[in-house]
Amino acid sequence: MTDAAPGATSAPRAPGDSTGGPPGASSPVVPSDVPHHRTAGDGWVECACGRRHWGRFGAAGLLLVRRDASGSPTAVVLQHRAPWSDQGGTWGLPGGALAPDEDAVTGALREAAEEAGIDPSHVRPTGSSMLRHPDWSYTTVLADEIHPAEPTATDAESVEVRWVPVDEVADLPLLAAFGDAWPDLRRRLEAGPDAADEVAGGAPTA
Repeated sequence: MTDAAPGATSAPRAPGDSTGGPPGASSPVVPSDVPHHRTAGDGWVECACGRRHWGRFGAAGLLLVRRDASGSPTAVVLQHRAPWSDQGGTWGLPGGALAPDEDAVTGALREAAEEAGIDPSHVRPTGSSMLRHPDWSYTTVLADEIHPAEPTATDAESVEVRWVPVDEVADLPLLAAFGDAWPDLRRRLEAGPDAADEVAGGAPTA
């Protein structure tokens, strides 16, 4: 799915690509009086797709799932974005820019620890879904909770971070790109941790 008007040429939005705006779009400004994390990968990529993406070396986010005794997904961890941020007030995944030479799993776990206080030893990565653009990529890392994880907002980027029942995710005001991706991501969660990794192309399909 794209966010372009019918007949326009555009590229799909990535689940954690909060801007997706055209070159020249303004970046979110972090208030000076609140703590936030920095990485060497912070910065914009002017992509050949015509959009501007955050993360000089790509970006990644963590989709952490809690399962019941039968293995069915019951809840996922979502981040309620701060009002000052782009698409503020929406819900999405904890995640962000990758550091130089950092793989997507390592980056997603680091971002989840920084933004949501999630201990990497409490989760088990089970797969990933990558969206490729000409000059940028976003990877959603799927993971199962293996020890109790109690997420909490730990920096200025979040109003709150909490477990959200799977059946209630679609009722929230979702980050636009995450809303696009959620039906497929839910299908993968319901298929179980053995579902194959997927790679999506950056060209529009409709």
